[in-house]
Amino acid sequence: NTTGVTMVTNTPPEMLAAQIDAVFEDIPPVAVKIGMVSSAELITVIADRLTAHNAKNVVLDPVMVSTSGSRLIDEPAAEAIRTHLFPLATVVTPNIPETEYLTGLKIGSEADFAGAAVAMSQQRVRAVLFKAGHLDGETLTDYLFDDEKLIRHYRYGRINTLNTHGTGCSLSSAIASYLALEYPLA
Repeated sequence: NTTGVTMVTNTPPEMLAAQIDAVFEDIPPVAVKIGMVSSAELITVIADRLTAHNAKNVVLDPVMVSTSGSRLIDEPAAEAIRTHLFPLATVVTPNIPETEYLTGLKIGSEADFAGAAVAMSQQRVRAVLFKAGHLDGETLTDYLFDDEKLIRHYRYGRINTLNTHGTGCSLSSAIASYLALEYPLA
């Protein structure tokens, strides 16, 4: 719900593979959004099935670290995301704690995103949208990099609300929806 996650249960890998196959064999999606996946085994299944079906417009929201800074997945799952899903993703949309975890860099201001883009590119990420919502300030800017090159920034005012749980998921879903409609990534 809008306040948090109350329980997580992994789907059996063979069930997940069957679900992905069923979708692609009936009405193949023109975009795919991947959110929280908590095990290396399931991440590998997703990558295998998306590759088998030649999935396009893959948006990866690497849900790895909560807003409070808690790790949500273990290191083998994080490594599976880097190894198997990064190369398939059209765009990756990490929040600041996830960016710091994935790059090993401290993100203290928007100026740090350029170095993070280089680090993500070295991990075979084609495009990355860095979300600035965890930074201080009343006006924030998200940055879209394509292979280390800044291609667009998005400036917005902070909305004063406590209902921020799920905003990254909504954003990445919206990006996938627009890619499905054949809009350019930017």
